[in-house]
Amino acid sequence: MSLKPLKSYLPKSLYGRAALILLLPVISLQLLVSVVFIQRHFEGVTVLMTKAVERELTLILDSPPASQSALAEALEIEIRTVDEAPTADRRGVFDFSGRAMISTLRDRLDGVLAVDLSNRREVVVWIERGPIYRLEFQRVRVSASNPHQLIVIMVVMGTVLTIVAYIFLRNQLRPIRRLANAAAEYGKGRMVTYNPGGANEVRAAGTAFIEMRSRIERLNQSRTMMLAGISHDLRTPITRLRLGLSLIDEDDAAPMIEDVADMEKLVAAFLDYGRADAGEVAEPTSPLTLVTRAVEDAVRAGQNVTLIDTGNVSPSMVMPLRELALRRAVENLIGNALRYGATKAEVSMVLTERTLRITVEDNGPGIPFERREEAMRPFVRLDPARNQNQGTGVGLGLAIVADVARLHGGTLRLTDSERLGGLQADIVIAR
Repeated sequence: MSLKPLKSYLPKSLYGRAALILLLPVISLQLLVSVVFIQRHFEGVTVLMTKAVERELTLILDSPPASQSALAEALEIEIRTVDEAPTADRRGVFDFSGRAMISTLRDRLDGVLAVDLSNRREVVVWIERGPIYRLEFQRVRVSASNPHQLIVIMVVMGTVLTIVAYIFLRNQLRPIRRLANAAAEYGKGRMVTYNPGGANEVRAAGTAFIEMRSRIERLNQSRTMMLAGISHDLRTPITRLRLGLSLIDEDDAAPMIEDVADMEKLVAAFLDYGRADAGEVAEPTSPLTLVTRAVEDAVRAGQNVTLIDTGNVSPSMVMPLRELALRRAVENLIGNALRYGATKAEVSMVLTERTLRITVEDNGPGIPFERREEAMRPFVRLDPARNQNQGTGVGLGLAIVADVARLHGGTLRLTDSERLGGLQADIVIAR
């Protein structure tokens, strides 16, 4: 049997599920004890006590009329004759022991006309034995006294113990929430102070997270230092080549000078990729100001790009961003759009409750759907989707943008532009 329909009604949070695990057995046990054990127990006691009173009533009714009053007084039962009796029994809705008592009296006594249990302290029985007798006695003689006390004690103690258990449970779940928050913040590119706490298993998970975070940071630093070292080592021979080429005839040296310029661009691309996630800390930044400056710089560089829509993003709205990295990502998208077959690009922004989306669209040939995931990998150049002869890159543009998006807890999405017909690249950043 599938439990999928039931899952939609279950709590989604860890607190809710833990509370359900805690409360469900307690409530089920109380209902089981209350309905099954207590009801049967008190009904059984009521039946036994009613049988004893029934014998006393039979003794009184079977005695000679002259001695009935004295015998009834001795047994603490009030008896008298009446002209008529009620036509139906009377008892409270929740008087479960009364139901057992009425059933026992009717089964064991002949001529029972009605039983009145409307007064919780007294029992009145009308019996026809020639004349109609009205017999009255105390309710405590046929029912256990205060049968509700056990239920009240169970409910009160169950509630108190549940509250105490919930407090302890909350204290145990708090370190898990702190660990989840630290992991979520790190996924958004923010380092928060986290100290492992709680049970041994939670401490072990927290320690493993800290070690993993440290290894990732060391790996990023090592990558940046390696690429920086390579760049530094390459710049010296590249500079010597430039100096040597300056001594050669200008016409003969022109192709080689272009090759040296391409080498310098490749080195710069490697550096950009290496420092995409290193050295910069997320700080409160205005996304609108950042994107506007990137577009203005592209326009000054002669690129046909326009900021067409800023949605509901205001200049005063700020959020934690790595400004240089995000600006480099936007510039890469604009540059890629105009470098590979497009004649114009448009930039827009949309702010939602949970994300900030920066969109760059172009009217170029785009990227086939089946190759978009491949296009975001490092050192991948696409042909014919992107004309590789028109650029001197090494396939790091989209990889850098994807890394920057991941640093901000977001992602890079490539789709078709409905407005321009080319490629649409969305940097989606978690707020």
